[in-house]
Amino acid sequence: MATKKPRSRMTGAERREQLIEVARSLFAERGFDGTAVEEVAARAGVSKPVVYEHFGGKEGLYAVVVDREVTQLLTMMRGSLTSVHSHELLADSAVALLDFIESNPDGFRILVRDSPVGASTSTFKSIIGDVASRVEGILVQKFTEKELDPKVAPMYAQMLVGMVAMVGQWWLDTRRPAKEIVAAHLVNLAWNGLSGMERSPVLPGSGDAPATP
Repeated sequence: MATKKPRSRMTGAERREQLIEVARSLFAERGFDGTAVEEVAARAGVSKPVVYEHFGGKEGLYAVVVDREVTQLLTMMRGSLTSVHSHELLADSAVALLDFIESNPDGFRILVRDSPVGASTSTFKSIIGDVASRVEGILVQKFTEKELDPKVAPMYAQMLVGMVAMVGQWWLDTRRPAKEIVAAHLVNLAWNGLSGMERSPVLPGSGDAPATP
């Protein structure tokens, strides 16, 4: 009768990776508050002290998971922001974000959730801020060329990038239409709106006072 070989014990590095993957799945499904160390340990087949030994607690584990997702998304977004033309930059940003959502839905779900109070980890908001800073620099140049006030460029950068981010959250659940179609419509709205911008816009029914910063 053949004897079973004893299961090989995980190395410390292997156990750490296992715990990260288990926690990543739980954080994506339930968020930070809805995830307990006990469940992470149970799914990984270890005791709670093992989780604390590797990460110091749930906050430390969450920080590692978020940092990995942030790094991956920033790499994809920064790699796409190479154009000096605002039209292409907007399109590339939209496609890059939708690419990340399509290939890594759990990671995106983790990033768009609120971080635990007091967490020092980077979040989706900081990523959007990073992209908006890149867009802002290009908008300043375009506004100057069109004799528009460059001081409002930061506000418009936040509008554009925020629009892409919000549509990305919506598309995460719908997945229709195809990402290329979604990106094309995003660019259509944003670009055609920008091309017809007024120098001193006024809200309908608000009188003649221009909307100045």
